[in-house]
Amino acid sequence: MISVEEALGHVLSGIEPLSAEQVGLTDALGRVLARDVASRVSHPPAAVSAMDGYAVIAGDVAEVPTTLERIGESAAGQGFDGALGPGQAVRIFTGAPVPEGADAVVMQEDAEVHGNKVTCKEKAVPGRHIRPQGLDFKAGETLLREGSVITARDVGLAAAMNVPWLTVRRRPRVAILATGDELVMPGDPLGPEQIISSNSLALAAYVKALGGEPLNLGIARDDAESLNALLEDASESDLLVTIGGASVGDYDLVRQALKDRGLELGFYRVAMRPGKPLIFGRLGRVPVLGLPGNPVSAGVTTVVFLKPAMEAMLGIRRDEGPGATALLGRDLGKNDQRQDYLRAALALDGDGEAIATPFDVQDSAMMARLAQADCLVVRPPHAPAAKKGERVPIIPLRLGLVSI
Repeated sequence: MISVEEALGHVLSGIEPLSAEQVGLTDALGRVLARDVASRVSHPPAAVSAMDGYAVIAGDVAEVPTTLERIGESAAGQGFDGALGPGQAVRIFTGAPVPEGADAVVMQEDAEVHGNKVTCKEKAVPGRHIRPQGLDFKAGETLLREGSVITARDVGLAAAMNVPWLTVRRRPRVAILATGDELVMPGDPLGPEQIISSNSLALAAYVKALGGEPLNLGIARDDAESLNALLEDASESDLLVTIGGASVGDYDLVRQALKDRGLELGFYRVAMRPGKPLIFGRLGRVPVLGLPGNPVSAGVTTVVFLKPAMEAMLGIRRDEGPGATALLGRDLGKNDQRQDYLRAALALDGDGEAIATPFDVQDSAMMARLAQADCLVVRPPHAPAAKKGERVPIIPLRLGLVSI
C-alpha cells in the first residue's frame, strides 16, 4: 500500500488543464476562467453624483446660507449640456454625470428651492458626494483571474466591464462504468440477490457538481466480454472512473480487463480507510481511477482523489494555505497504519467554534450516514488517541463549484 499523499501525487502528475472555449455571460456561471479578463471601460465612465441634490462650485458655497441660480438638470443617461459658472447650480440625480465646472454636490435635504433659486444650507466641500471617473475600476484593469470559478457576482462584474464573452476551460468528460452482476438500476425489477446501483448515479451527480460532464457507460457484468464492450465507449473521455471490481475477489475483473487493454498501472491499494482498494493508471491518454464498490468508499475517494483531479483539468487555482480544522466532539482511540476519514456532523459552540463529532458507526456501506455527514475528520496513520476538544483537520463535504 502507498500513502494517500503518494497516491494523490500519482493522480495529479501528468494532468494538464483542458483546452479553452468561449461562452457568453449567460452561460458562464460555475465555469473556470482560462484567461485573465481586463475591463474594456472605466466605471463609472465619468464623474457622477452619489446623491440626489444640486451640482455646485464648492467655492460658491463656502459660507451658508447662500443662494444660487438653477440653470438646468442632469439625470442618468441625460446629462446637462453646458458648463456651470459662478453662482450657478444644476439639479442632479444619483448616477447622473457631474456638469463641467461643478466640483461638489449639495444634498437635496440641505437645500431649499424657490422657482429657479436654490438656497444651500450646508457648506460644500470639493469632491463631496461625487464619484470620480474610474472610482470602481479603470479601462485595462485586470479584475477576473485565470483559474477562478465564475460566481454570480463575477457575471455582473464582467457585464459592467463591457465583456460579453469569457474564455473558460472545457468541461471534463468523465466516463463512469459500474460493475457487478448484482446491480440493477433504480426502479428496475429487483431479484432476491440483487442490489440497486446507487454509486453510478451519485458519481454522475458529483461530476456535475465539480464542473464536469458525466458519461454513464452503464453496468458491466462480471465477465471480460461485457467489460470490454463498455470500455470501448470510454476512449473519447478525459477521465475514466470505474466503480467496484477493484479488490481481490475471484469476480473482481476490472484490473485484468484494463490491463488487457494496455493499462499502465500507477498504483493499487492505498493506506486509507475507507477506500483501500483504489486503482489509478492510464489507458492510452485517458487517466483511469478505479473506485471501490462500497458507496461510502466511493464517496470518500471522490472527495480525496476525483475532486483534485478534476480541479487540475479545469485549471482551478488550489488554495495552498492551512486546511480546515474543527474541535473534536468526542474522544477517539488511536489509529492504525491507514489514514482514516471519519464521517462527522458539524455544529457551532457558544463561541462560534466549529465542533466535528464523528458518528459512532463508520461502516463503509452506510449511505445514510454519508448523506448526513457535514465533513470528514482526518486521522493520520498511527495518530494517538484524541480527546474531546482537541483540534483536528477536517474536509468539509462541499463539492460544488458555484457560489454567489
